[in-house]
Amino acid sequence: MFTFTAPDGTGLACHVRGSGPPLVCVPGGPMRASEYLEDLGGLTAHRTLYLLDLRGTGQSAAPADPATYRCDRQVADVEALRVHLGLERMDVLAHSAGCNLAALYAARHPHRLARLVLVTSAQWALGIRPTVGERLAAARLRGDEPWFAAAYASYEQLLAGDDDPDDGQYLYDAFFYGRWDERARAHAALTDAQTDDAAGARYGDAAAFDPPATRAALAHLDAPVLLIAGALDGNPDPALVHRAAASYPRGRVVVQPGAAHYPWLDDPAFFVSSVEEFLATS
Repeated sequence: MFTFTAPDGTGLACHVRGSGPPLVCVPGGPMRASEYLEDLGGLTAHRTLYLLDLRGTGQSAAPADPATYRCDRQVADVEALRVHLGLERMDVLAHSAGCNLAALYAARHPHRLARLVLVTSAQWALGIRPTVGERLAAARLRGDEPWFAAAYASYEQLLAGDDDPDDGQYLYDAFFYGRWDERARAHAALTDAQTDDAAGARYGDAAAFDPPATRAALAHLDAPVLLIAGALDGNPDPALVHRAAASYPRGRVVVQPGAAHYPWLDDPAFFVSSVEEFLATS
């Protein structure tokens, strides 16, 4: 791990794993410490991962001004990391809510991106968000699972606005994993400890996004973009990922079979081969 300083003086941490060409990794959550990305299914065998802890998460310091948690305000942090690494252009991988930060970075610094990988992202920055109906439709794909009935009831309550629909059991977490096994349960159990919910609410402030302006800026992006969707994911489902891809001139979509929101856990080999083939040949 090393630390560097954001333009506003906030100390930021970046964890280094693996070997090979550099790949800057932007976590989601929103505002979840990068630890949950782990080694991205073994991508460390091919790439040196630079896992950024967003301000106020993980080993990064909290900013003096909480307003800087806003997604658009953190674009400068990603650029500061590029400068610190001494990269003229960089490959970036972002996950979930972190893809909005990556999209805004691409819009603001298009010539600093070599390649971009966006993993299971609904792209609020482009005005694309899943509806409750779309999320529940994806959940119903899991109807044969033994845990489905209880988890679906919990998910319905959550999407209706109940912050804790099942007294802290988080049964709906099952829908975010392609296999709700011991490995997935252990990963999900760390969510609360790794996430700053108050910062996450500021991160997603509607004022952070101007979808028409972002789409217009991305129309000039020359970097190739890979968007990975999970076939079982509802946040977003593959159809929304295809919609997002239309905003990237060189965007293409891979739908990972049997995967949900964390595809590197559901089928590491498929995920790693998809990402590495893209990074190596695009």
